[in-house]
Amino acid sequence: MTDETQNAAPEAQAPQQPRMQILAQFIRDLSFENVVAQKGLNTAEVKPEVSVQVSIDARKRNVDNQYEVITKYKVSSKNTVNDANLFLCELEYAGAFLVEGVPEEQIHPFLMIECPRMLFPFVRRIISDVTRDGGFPPVNLDPVDFVALYRQELTRRAQTERPADAPVS
Repeated sequence: MTDETQNAAPEAQAPQQPRMQILAQFIRDLSFENVVAQKGLNTAEVKPEVSVQVSIDARKRNVDNQYEVITKYKVSSKNTVNDANLFLCELEYAGAFLVEGVPEEQIHPFLMIECPRMLFPFVRRIISDVTRDGGFPPVNLDPVDFVALYRQELTRRAQTERPADAPVS
């Protein structure tokens, strides 16, 4: 065996390093409703409470190793004084990703955790700008724990798939 053959063998056996590339990112859907302006609510006694709901979806594209990840955010604000709605912002933000070197059994968590994490700073800026441009103080989203969100979804699916008469362990 020559030195070249000995050196080539370890390289051929080395696992491919995971690689992710954002090919595109875009707003799929955006809606902002300013209820205060529509109904002419009295803003003198407003104590806003903001709630945020996040969901994620991913699908394979028609090209090898390409996936589309859609993050959905619903940001609403209510007046705690009288429970009146102040605004509603709904955003679907998507990214097209090239993902290589990730084992098949790990691709789902990778798409549902790492890809949304890459999109989050852009989502945060869009929601901040839209709420500010809608006449409210900008809503600066707190960082989202996509790992916890993924685990909650797995737990929810496990409970949904378990038969109703199955014993709880």
